[in-house]
Amino acid sequence: QVQLVESGGGSVQAGGSLRLSCAASGTAYGLYYMAWFRQAPGKEREGVAAIYNGIGDTYYADSVKGRFTISRDNAQSTLYLQMNSLQPEDTAMYYCAAGAFHYGWSGAWWQAAIYHSWGQGTQVTVSS
Repeated sequence: QVQLVESGGGSVQAGGSLRLSCAASGTAYGLYYMAWFRQAPGKEREGVAAIYNGIGDTYYADSVKGRFTISRDNAQSTLYLQMNSLQPEDTAMYYCAAGAFHYGWSGAWWQAAIYHSWGQGTQVTVSS
């Protein structure tokens, strides 16, 4: 298992940027695929972006493509989400998640059920 703690949320105006971080503790961080999810009040949790190893193994929801960038630093056991051109519809609680690697995970990266470890979340609020 891996323990996850998010940080970096806050309040920004539309068009602004934020960088979320997720610090992981536990064993074998590099073997996990990682993701960011978000949940707005009254809505289901949705997958935002996921990553396994490096730029070529990243996945994004259509709603954030070209604006958000997911990355990871395995040496620091940290996951990041750079969010640019933020819009009010990006307002949500953001969670990081980890899952033990298995072949085929990328075909379901947006499904919360395939992740076994979750952080407590960090709030992002975007005002117009």
